[in-house]
Amino acid sequence: MTHDVIPVIALEPWFSGDPAARAGTAATVDAALRTAGFLLVTDHGVDPELGGRIRESAHDFFKLPPAAKEPYGVKVGGRGWLGPGAEANAYAEGTPTPPDLKESLSFAADEPIGVPAVDAEWFLPNNWPREVPALRPAVEAYLRQMRELSDRLLGLLGAALGGPEDFFTRHTGHPTWGFNINWYPGRDTVGEPEPGQFRIGPHTDFGTVTVLDRQAGKGGLQVFTDTGGWQDAPWVPGSLTVNIGDLMARWTDGRWCSGRHRVLPPPADIPAEELMSLVYFYECDPGTDVRGIDSHAYLRAKLDSITVG
Repeated sequence: MTHDVIPVIALEPWFSGDPAARAGTAATVDAALRTAGFLLVTDHGVDPELGGRIRESAHDFFKLPPAAKEPYGVKVGGRGWLGPGAEANAYAEGTPTPPDLKESLSFAADEPIGVPAVDAEWFLPNNWPREVPALRPAVEAYLRQMRELSDRLLGLLGAALGGPEDFFTRHTGHPTWGFNINWYPGRDTVGEPEPGQFRIGPHTDFGTVTVLDRQAGKGGLQVFTDTGGWQDAPWVPGSLTVNIGDLMARWTDGRWCSGRHRVLPPPADIPAEELMSLVYFYECDPGTDVRGIDSHAYLRAKLDSITVG
């Protein structure tokens, strides 16, 4: 996919404070989000070593025997291990498919706000695998940087929309978020995909912005546009992939599109290819009204829709 559809945007001009540079960046972002709903960003300030440390520890976990992972097993929206067959993302857009060919370690917001009913649903403690003790400090450091970057991105989006920079961040004082470490094994592990089966089926994300640290591969990310159909998403070393979700699209009255995407099945000609993605889903404060809908009633319904079993 050409970079004029999904541009590579250096964030340093936006961070610099120069009015002309900031205006140019905001205009480019606005144009991109009207088409594919995706961006690649560089100069983002996230420590690249953290991703490597997370992948190393997570890989050790995913390679454990099933019996060692099962005590951490949860359903979609929980905090722990999503094993094979737990999730089918295409159901979120009403398309029945076989379960996605992946495993995930899933974490989420865990600092209570003091409202028991809200805390019990959205701010529970995370479940850290004891077998990989190095994972927790790396993930927690990464999450701090993701939260900061996501709010800075929302400030950029506020300006790109023509409003104040706090247009969205005034609703992220104590937000929910999710973080998935997605492991996509090769065919030598999962076998032959069923017809219509993907590593992740076609869908849009549900929240405000998603920040993705992904690896290049033949069985990787594809993005859909009305003009180009399904095309491989561009990848630039050191960049992060950013897309907007359903709540953001609704918040902008459809000016920006929720980026539809999928992850291809493991390729037949590279049966041992495995990839790992770090996916940070940013949302907003529980109970935020987004153009007439309750943000978290919407999120819960979507999470339930992709749960298998």
